[in-house]
Amino acid sequence: MKQFFIILISIFSLNANAQISQVTIQASGLTCSMCSNAINKSLKKLSYVDQVKSNIKNSTFEITFSKPALVNFDQLKKKVEDAGFFVARFDVTMDFNKAEVKNDTHLNIGGVFYHFLNTKELLLNGTKKIQLLDKGYVTNKEFKKNAIYTKMNCYHTGVMGSCCSKNGSHTGTRIYHVTI
Repeated sequence: MKQFFIILISIFSLNANAQISQVTIQASGLTCSMCSNAINKSLKKLSYVDQVKSNIKNSTFEITFSKPALVNFDQLKKKVEDAGFFVARFDVTMDFNKAEVKNDTHLNIGGVFYHFLNTKELLLNGTKKIQLLDKGYVTNKEFKKNAIYTKMNCYHTGVMGSCCSKNGSHTGTRIYHVTI
């Protein structure tokens, strides 16, 4: 019976809950409203995207989602690239429920693995914005700059390796590197 409770507690400690309410993508290479319109149309093709608001001045796209929605960051990035552009910044607004964050560690949030970099130890509650730091989600210069925050190889590959196979994760699983 004791073992059952230990297993149950460890499962709940590994999985934090969070609901994604919005993603803001800054695209690079935009020169006109036609470019913005191409990205807008491409993003709206995803079934879980509810609304896309473009800001041509800042080259940003605020995306809200149908509820409930399983948001796929890689698909969103690909839709920007399919329109002929690149992602320069990718921010995710999430509603957290007691997510314990520690620097340079992994956390399973709603079945998605995140690796927190350059952050303090925190207990996240309520609405918070995190920034994805993976290659293709920031500029190349920013990606190289952020490499100093971890020695783990998963930062360069975007998938968990042997360095990551704890906390209920598996080698080869997609992981997103983020900061607050």
